[in-house]
Amino acid sequence: MCYNQNLISSREMPMKYMFRVVILSLLFSTSYLNASDSMDLHEALELLKSQNLEIKNAQYDIESAIQERKAASGNHWGKLDLIQDFARSNDAGNVFGFKLSSREANFGDFGFSEFLNPLGQAIGGAAGGTPPSDMSGLLSVEPRDLNYPETRNYFQSKLKYELPIFTGFKISSYEDIMQSVTKIRTLEKTQMLNEKVYETRKSFYDMALLEDSISNLNVILKNIDTLEAMTKEMIDVGYAKKVDLLEVVAKKGNVERLISQMESNKELLYHYLSFLLNQKVTSIKTPSLEIMMPTVTNDEILQNNLDIQKANSGLALKKSMVDVAESSYYPMVGAFAEVATADDKFLNDASDHKSYTIGARATLNIFNGGIDGANVEKSRVEYLKTQTQVALAKSGIELQTQKIRTEIQSLNKDIESLKKELLLADEIYNNYEARYREKLSSMSDVIIKQSEQIQKILQLQQTLNKRNERIFALEKLANGEEK
Repeated sequence: MCYNQNLISSREMPMKYMFRVVILSLLFSTSYLNASDSMDLHEALELLKSQNLEIKNAQYDIESAIQERKAASGNHWGKLDLIQDFARSNDAGNVFGFKLSSREANFGDFGFSEFLNPLGQAIGGAAGGTPPSDMSGLLSVEPRDLNYPETRNYFQSKLKYELPIFTGFKISSYEDIMQSVTKIRTLEKTQMLNEKVYETRKSFYDMALLEDSISNLNVILKNIDTLEAMTKEMIDVGYAKKVDLLEVVAKKGNVERLISQMESNKELLYHYLSFLLNQKVTSIKTPSLEIMMPTVTNDEILQNNLDIQKANSGLALKKSMVDVAESSYYPMVGAFAEVATADDKFLNDASDHKSYTIGARATLNIFNGGIDGANVEKSRVEYLKTQTQVALAKSGIELQTQKIRTEIQSLNKDIESLKKELLLADEIYNNYEARYREKLSSMSDVIIKQSEQIQKILQLQQTLNKRNERIFALEKLANGEEK
C-alpha cells in the first residue's frame, strides 16, 4: 500500500521538480565519471604541450625574436617621418629664417626703409648741383626692422624619407644574426619541451614502480598478519613466546611505515604532475614497469641533439657578427628626400609655400685609431672560440651517450640478478615460516628472512627506477620522446 502511495505521489509531482531531479542526477553521474577517469601518459603529454607555463614562456621568447628579426629587416626600406614644427619667436635670426622658409621675405626685412631715405636725399642733391657728401655713414646704420622684428608664429609641415643604399652589408648581417637568434630560441623551446616530457614520463614510471612496490609490500603485510595470527595461536597452546609476537608486531609496523612513505611519495608525484600540467591531477593510468631500450644509433643522436644544433646556430651567429664588424671598412651611402610647407598660420597657402630637397650622402671612415680593426679581430676570435665549443659539444655528447649505454647495460644485469634473488628470498621466507610452524627455527630467523625479502623488493625498485631514468636521458639526448 505504501509503495502505491509513493508511486502516486511521484506521478503527481510537479514537472519543475522532476526536471530538477533529472538535472541533478545527470550532474552527479557526470562528476562521478570525471572523478573516476584516470589520465594516461599520452593524454598527459598532450596537456603538457598546451598547458605547461614554462613552455608557453619559451614560445613568447620565439615570438619576440621573430619581431626583432622583422625589425632588422625593416631597415632595408628606410624610414618616412612626418615632422610638424610649432614655434613663436622674436629672435632676429629666427624671424628672418621663418620668413625665408615660408617664401615671404622682402627688402623691408633688411631695413631698407632706413637706408633708402638718406640715400635718396643724397642722390637728389647731386642732381641739383650740390656737391656729393660723404655717404660712408650709411653703412653703419643699424636697420631696426631687421634687428628688432615683430614676434612671428611659425608652422612647418615636413615629410622626410631616408633610405640606406649601401651599408657595407651591415643590415643583412643583422638580419642573419636575428635569424640565428630565432632558431636558437626555437631550439630552446624544443629543449624545454623535451625536458618536461622527460620529467612527465619519469613521473608516470616512478608512479608505476611505487604502486608495484606497495602491492608487493601489501602481500608481505598480509603474510605478517597470517604470521601474527599463527603466533598468537601458538602462544595460546604454549608453543611460542610473547617475544615472538612482539617481533612480528615490530616488523608489521616497519612494513606499514614503508607503505606509508610510498603513499606519501605518490601524493608528491601527483602534486608535481599537477604543476607540470598546470591543472589538478588525482589519478593516472600507470604504464608497464620496464621500458624498451631505444634503437637510436650514436650517429643519429649526434645529428639530432639539440645542444649541438644550438652550438651550430651560435656559430652562424658569431660569423654574422664578424660581417657586422667588417662593415666598418666599407663606405656608407644613403639618400633622402623631403617636401615641406611653412607659414605663420597652420597649413596656410601650403601650395604657394611648399619646397623640396633631395640628396645623397656617402661616408667613409679613414682613420679612427684602429678601433675597427680591433673589433674585427675580436669578432674573429669569438668565432674561433665558438668553433671549438661546437667540437667540444659533439665530443661531450658522444661521451655522455656511451656512458649512458654502459650504465643501462649494467643496470639490465642488476635487474636480472635482483629478480632471481627476490624469487629466492620469497622461497627462503616461505621455508622459514613453515619451519617456524614446526618449531625448527625461531621467530628471529623468520623476521630476518622477511627483512631480506623486503630489501630485495626495494633494491629492485631502485634499480628499475635508475634504468628508466637512464633510458629517458638517452632519448632526451636523441631529441625525441620515444625512439
